[in-house]
Amino acid sequence: MRRKLAAGNWKMNGLAAALSELDDVPETPEIDVLLCPPATLIGRMADKAEGRGLAVGGQDCHAAVSGAHTGDVSAAMIADAGGTYVIIGHSERRQDHGETNETVRDKAAAALAAGLTAVVCIGESEAQYKAGDTLDVVGDQLTGSLPDGAAATHVVVAYEPVWAIGTGLVPTMDEIGTVHAFIRSELAAWFGNAMAQRVRILYGGSVKPGNAAEIFAIEDVDGALVGGASLKGTDFAGIVQALAAA
Repeated sequence: MRRKLAAGNWKMNGLAAALSELDDVPETPEIDVLLCPPATLIGRMADKAEGRGLAVGGQDCHAAVSGAHTGDVSAAMIADAGGTYVIIGHSERRQDHGETNETVRDKAAAALAAGLTAVVCIGESEAQYKAGDTLDVVGDQLTGSLPDGAAATHVVVAYEPVWAIGTGLVPTMDEIGTVHAFIRSELAAWFGNAMAQRVRILYGGSVKPGNAAEIFAIEDVDGALVGGASLKGTDFAGIVQALAAA
């Protein structure tokens, strides 16, 4: 059985006062819960989350262990601050920073080498979706972004259609199911079926307490990568509780 995962991505939001939002996130020992705050809050959030069954992660890492990379954070630094996960290849990184599959693959390899679980993000644009190219794009990003020697137990795949992120738009449940089943089949070709069954595949894109239960009922959806709704503890709590009940 794959252990479900509710992951929150705070993006470039949150000062120290925002850590109080953790008080509203319930402890749910039957599933994993993860929050990825800005790098400035990783250490303080890890301290606050200690003993609560809440994991903390980063939103990006550099492929190098250290060096002359002003403004960047390495996977080892995230681990040193108390993080155990890191988001890799989010569409906003791919679009705004020009990250390619190769860039994402190198970062994922660095994350695994530092002992972190890599949450590898993939997803199609609105134009690609309308052109019917979703599976081609998702398959190319998936196989191009997974590093050689990746351990299935330390890789999480997050499918986030770019056109659904922060827009309030959500694919149909059938569309989500089709893409997640396709990802599972691609993972089976990569890892072998037995190991592919251990990889968690998250859905992301306008997940809210009101639609979470319906999304989590879909086969091969093992949780969610949540953006805006993770900023408020009460909203994220509704998603966490929906996943725990799924």
